[in-house]
Amino acid sequence: MAKKKKPIDEDIIIISKSEQKRDSKDMQELALTIAGFNPAQRKTLPLNEEIEAALRLADKIKGKHDAYARNIRFISKQILDLDVDALKFAIEKINNRHAFEIVKNTKLEQLRDDVIAQGNELIESLLAEHAGLERQKLRQLVRQASKEMKSETPGKYYKELFQYLKQHVAIEY
Repeated sequence: MAKKKKPIDEDIIIISKSEQKRDSKDMQELALTIAGFNPAQRKTLPLNEEIEAALRLADKIKGKHDAYARNIRFISKQILDLDVDALKFAIEKINNRHAFEIVKNTKLEQLRDDVIAQGNELIESLLAEHAGLERQKLRQLVRQASKEMKSETPGKYYKELFQYLKQHVAIEY
């Protein structure tokens, strides 16, 4: 007798076994990357306590190949419960921190130039957005930096304004 074929529901997405294996291997590589970071770098990653405990164990058993590989597989399974895109972005920030610093400094330089050019309007909006800024100090630095810009010799206050903004304004990537 021939077996009856079950109708396939159209809402179900079928993932091949090969694709599942590729995804599993990608997660294991991600887990290996995370295990390769030092504890200070790991603190910047959005990990839960269970993964952090498994990573501490991985540090201890690094010399034992089979146990280490088993632990990495466990970590890779636990990573699936996290937001993988946010985790990959955090890893990218760690790996390319110099490039991110360049972008951050460029944005801060642009902000400094805009504050000098626009003056009071932008100062007020910055004070509303960032609570750590002091109105008097910011205005004083902007006033002195604009005087330096008019004399076409950017110097002390131009640099001080940049440092002040760098300390008190959080730039997102």
